[in-house]
Amino acid sequence: MPTGSRSHEANRVSLTRHATPASAVAFIDRAKLERDLRAEIAGEVRFDSATRGLYSTDASNYRQVPIGVVIPRSAEDVVRAVAIARNHGAPVLSRGGGTSLAGQCCNAAIVIDHSKYFHRILELDPQRKVARVEPGCVLDALRSAAEEYHLTFGPDPATHNHNTIGGMVGNNSCGVHSIMAGKTVDNIESLEILTYDGLRMRVGATSDDELSSIIAAGGRRGEIYAAMRALRDRFADLVRARYPKIPRRVSGYNLDWLLPENGFHVARALVGSESTLVTILEVTTRLVESPPGRALLVLGYDDVAVAGDHVMEVLAHEPIALEGIDDLLIDDMKKQGIHPEDVELMPAGRGWLVAEFGGATDAGAAEAARVALEALRPSKGVVSARLVIDREQQHQIWIVRESGLGASARVPGQADTYPGWEDSAVPPDKVGAYLRDLRGLMDKHGYKECSLYGHLGDGCIHVSISFDFKTPAGVANYKSFLDEASDAVLKYGGSLSGEHGDGQARAYLLPKMFGPELVGAFREFKAIWDPDGKMNPGKVVDAYHVDQNLRIGPTYDPPIVPAHFAYGADGSFAMATTRCFGIGECRRMEHGTMCPSYRVTREEQHSTRGRARLLFEMLEGDPVKGGWRDEGVHEALDLCLACKGCKGDCPLHVDMASYKAEFLSHYYAGRLRPPSAYAMGLIYWWARAASHAPRLANALGSAPLLSGLAKRVAGVAPQRTLPRFAERPFTRSFRATPARGGKRVLLWPDTFNNYFHADTARSAVRVLESLGFEVEIPPRPLCCGRPLYDFGMLGLARKLLKQTLTTLKPWIEAGVPIVGLEPSCITVFRDELGMLFPHDEDAKRLAAQAVLLSELIDHDAADRPLPQVGGKAIVHGHCHHKSVLGMEPERRVLDRLGLDHVILDSGCCGMAGSFGFERQHYDVSVAVGELVLLPAVREAAADTLLMADGFSCREQIAQSGGRTAVHLADVIAMGLDKKEKA
Repeated sequence: MPTGSRSHEANRVSLTRHATPASAVAFIDRAKLERDLRAEIAGEVRFDSATRGLYSTDASNYRQVPIGVVIPRSAEDVVRAVAIARNHGAPVLSRGGGTSLAGQCCNAAIVIDHSKYFHRILELDPQRKVARVEPGCVLDALRSAAEEYHLTFGPDPATHNHNTIGGMVGNNSCGVHSIMAGKTVDNIESLEILTYDGLRMRVGATSDDELSSIIAAGGRRGEIYAAMRALRDRFADLVRARYPKIPRRVSGYNLDWLLPENGFHVARALVGSESTLVTILEVTTRLVESPPGRALLVLGYDDVAVAGDHVMEVLAHEPIALEGIDDLLIDDMKKQGIHPEDVELMPAGRGWLVAEFGGATDAGAAEAARVALEALRPSKGVVSARLVIDREQQHQIWIVRESGLGASARVPGQADTYPGWEDSAVPPDKVGAYLRDLRGLMDKHGYKECSLYGHLGDGCIHVSISFDFKTPAGVANYKSFLDEASDAVLKYGGSLSGEHGDGQARAYLLPKMFGPELVGAFREFKAIWDPDGKMNPGKVVDAYHVDQNLRIGPTYDPPIVPAHFAYGADGSFAMATTRCFGIGECRRMEHGTMCPSYRVTREEQHSTRGRARLLFEMLEGDPVKGGWRDEGVHEALDLCLACKGCKGDCPLHVDMASYKAEFLSHYYAGRLRPPSAYAMGLIYWWARAASHAPRLANALGSAPLLSGLAKRVAGVAPQRTLPRFAERPFTRSFRATPARGGKRVLLWPDTFNNYFHADTARSAVRVLESLGFEVEIPPRPLCCGRPLYDFGMLGLARKLLKQTLTTLKPWIEAGVPIVGLEPSCITVFRDELGMLFPHDEDAKRLAAQAVLLSELIDHDAADRPLPQVGGKAIVHGHCHHKSVLGMEPERRVLDRLGLDHVILDSGCCGMAGSFGFERQHYDVSVAVGELVLLPAVREAAADTLLMADGFSCREQIAQSGGRTAVHLADVIAMGLDKKEKA
């Protein structure tokens, strides 16, 4: 728990900064500080309990609740915020993507989050090969812009699609291509910075004449430069002697960049200072050539240590990246079903080196890789090799490598793993020996099944270890391990950190690495820039001890709360809220499904990570105190579209859709829900009633005055059109075909394809019978209850599923496939059903027998011819289809139909069941659709088929895109029509 104590006064907070020998305590009037900030800041100022909970941790083991959060719109906002913080004596912490692993991104301070607004690319000059960006600029945004000129910002950590340039400067990030382009520090030309005491200036390389001139000019700037020169002169020889001469020394301050031979480069001296010295307002980066051609050479070895022994052999062939992976990481991915098709691309072996070669063309890169392969193949260490030229397969292999942290964090049947010693680095020629030492140490301390991987070409080793932070004995063992592990890495002339920084996790070990004199120099360097000690206090210098502020430490004791769902591997709802490790993959702005609401709001509370943290903080009870009725938690979950993108895309498989349903069930217990919950959550019953008079229902729903009134009462957005009921439900028109000896299937008549799109269900019958199946339907109306989950009506949903299990029991026991047309219904059977009935054998059988139409055709009719449809099609996959079920069967069926198709990387359509119909969600719904899907719909040619199996997806396309989309069943039926006419 956080060390910083809390005052009992309503508007005051006590802040403790760990120092030696005693702690310094400052008392801040939070209410006045908040008022002053609100009066001066054009951006957002948030001191509410939910926001403070959101920003209480990063991707590390640590947790400290901030005073409040400022979200600036401009550099001027930042300047004003720091000035006001100074007036109140409040510490300050700058934050980018919040993915730091050493605890440097959480503190009892004013957190300034640059990522929402302060993220522009200000200049990109391809001739000079430089770019100017605001600190909140996401790395991939800069890389994408630079790639138009075959340039790139070289450092590229695995979090490249959501980390920020400012955060990379703070941590001195590196990444896969550092052997080509170096660390962040090597790629910074200048910085515009702000000191805590208000000095704003641009810093960079400084010639001797310029240095003398600055000092002679006096003032605060001259004072800083004079002090740095004096510090440099006193410690230059010690810096040269004690700083490791390795590619990946990130630990400690960059005093080496003040040396004369390095040009007294003040900007680079500030890189890696983790917001403990200054606040960054603007970054000028250098850009490097990005080889257009790429090829991968994947080399298999007996184990990862043997792979490490051969790093120098591979480096001799000048790859632009050289990564290592061990067999435990691959096993972890297999156990969790993470990218199974990608894992299969790895050649034989139990340890691998992945070498990327660049060239002017793909052919040139491939030739370089072939030359390397021919030279390396005779090596005794190489047991297999694979040359990968196809760009898509290259991308898939990089996904395997980038999945490392998430894939190894929470593996079923194994102890959870954590950062803490995840980032050590040694000389590249010592990698093999160090890996053996490290494995031996982990075995000695009882840390089993921990995968080793990382940037082996630069000697940087990543590993998440099964530390036990929950018991005093476990923490003692952890500290003992760190002591021995640091001895091991320093024996080889290595560094405690190779790219993640020191923060709180490794700062206490800095005297061992650098000696007390240089650590004293670090303290002086901080005092030059931050004499009041208010910049991210307790990190790097005079740091909190490694076992303080633990997020889940020996005092962690969450309440046992009743839950509707069973949380499987997590064991409880409380432990489910700890599943998120803060990696932040949900903050990416493109590709995949998650997290649609974050993509349109750029709000931390609307990311999967933010919501998971709030649920964790809700159980902690401080600062989030409202429990199941907390309005801040409810607000964060309100824009969750329950798309299940996180369950598929998040490397930890955080299941926010289920957490939301669980929360809402308790939030609304004993009180009324909003009108939309009854209007749309109970759609199954409303549709059944309307089916007896569909023409009347449609007339009432389309009459201007009546429909407007109905929408207001039901909480439906006035811009939305109410869906029309079918003239006759599918189930009332279905006539079983006499048995023909084909395989029995039960077609699931979901609410939407039964009462609204009945023609689609009829098409499905025709398709199934054309393939020789004997189609049956349930003997009575049933519903999986999917709309109920969005409103937390879990008791009612459970009753519907129990009814389904009872009614379908004969088909379940007979092993008959249950074929669904609506992807969200099948995910209920494959997902929520097991969570509500974890010990029911019929529930397990139904989950195994429930398939989509495409899955049935792909598996049970793989050898049967399908009609040729021809033409072009654009396919939008339902979120649940993409995230839980997978689109590959659909893709194969479309290929068999002869369709020239493109499956859009369109994320969520934005309608998301009832979400997009609700008045308060309309704007977000349309904004989500406008990210990819709706522009693609508008750009599609008139004769291009638009396909979407989800009812809500088709509604969004029709209502916001002005086109009609069709179901796979309808497309195959078109093919049958075409065949019959031929």
